Amino acid sequence: MKSFPKWAVLFGCALLPALLASSAGFAEDASPAAAAEQGVWQKHEYNFAYMGFTSTYSCDGLADKLKLLLVAAGARKDAKSQPGACASGFGRPDKFARASLTFYTLAPGSSGGSPDGQPIAGTWRPVAINDRSPRELRVGDCELVEQFRDNVLPMFTTRAVESHTTCIPHQESGSIIDLKFESFSVRR
Repeated sequence: MKSFPKWAVLFGCALLPALLASSAGFAEDASPAAAAEQGVWQKHEYNFAYMGFTSTYSCDGLADKLKLLLVAAGARKDAKSQPGACASGFGRPDKFARASLTFYTLAPGSSGGSPDGQPIAGTWRPVAINDRSPRELRVGDCELVEQFRDNVLPMFTTRAVESHTTCIPHQESGSIIDLKFESFSVRR
């Protein structure tokens, strides 16, 4: 009986868990939760008025952060977030910053589809919003994430929403952004 060199046995033992983990990933992709369903685009328009104590945004800065959150949550990539009318002017912090949102979310269904009449394949995908995820998000954005969760996220088709976001007014210390959910959207 021929024996294998010790390095080959060790290499094989180290490689086996990685192979098993990758095959488990394939099994997850084939699960019913990852199966594609037909979806239809739904248009949403919303005037967002930020009210917070910790961070102050310019209207264009607020619009940028909101577009970031929209796309992260599963809105179509052509989402529009336009600065609202701010008393302070362009690029200056405003206690009452506003933005106008126009975006599309995917909802399960078979009628409608895309503008060209073709059905759209959607899947449930996990979303996690926290400090630095998306990369441009910081703890100072905690109150913005809370307002997004309460006012905009209900316009999305979501499930398994878990929010452990805790914002302490007037300070970043102790504030936590922790919002997780599954969003019905186009696979990215």
